[in-house]
Formats: sequence, structure tokens, C-alpha cells
Amino acid sequence: MSFLRRKSEPEASGTSEAPVAAHDHERIGGLQTSLSRLVATGGIIGIGTGVAAILGTQDVAAWIIGIVTAGVSVLLAAVVWSSRSL
Repeated sequence: MSFLRRKSEPEASGTSEAPVAAHDHERIGGLQTSLSRLVATGGIIGIGTGVAAILGTQDVAAWIIGIVTAGVSVLLAAVVWSSRSL
């Protein structure tokens, strides 16, 4: 079953692709992590905007909207940027 083999294992026919260097995996992993964090940060901005919009329709004072939105944004950003799984 060739589809269960790792790509670095040689094929039965004797032809194989050269294995990817370790530094390439690190570079790709770093790019994926950066992109994931960038997308998550955009989501945080969207969530903050939604919270502010909801509070704004409820006739809440502007300074309370600012505090709540900033607090939610800081909390979510701390979770995203401290996460090692991203």
C-alpha cells in the first residue's frame, strides 16, 4: 500500500523524490503559524466589531462599549498569541 508510506521511503520501482530538508519544514511551519495568527487576529477584530455593534444598538454608553470591546480583544489576542498549537 504505497499511499500509507511516508514520502521519504523509496518506491518499489526504485524511483523516489529527494526528501525535503529539515529547514524547509521549519520555514513552512513558521509561515503557517504566522498566517494562522494573522487570520486569527483578523477574527478578533471582527468579534470586537460585532460586540461593539451589538452594544451600540442597546443604547450603551460609548465608554462602556470601548472598555468591553478592548477587554474582549485583549483577552482573545492573548489566547491566540500565547498558543503554541497554532
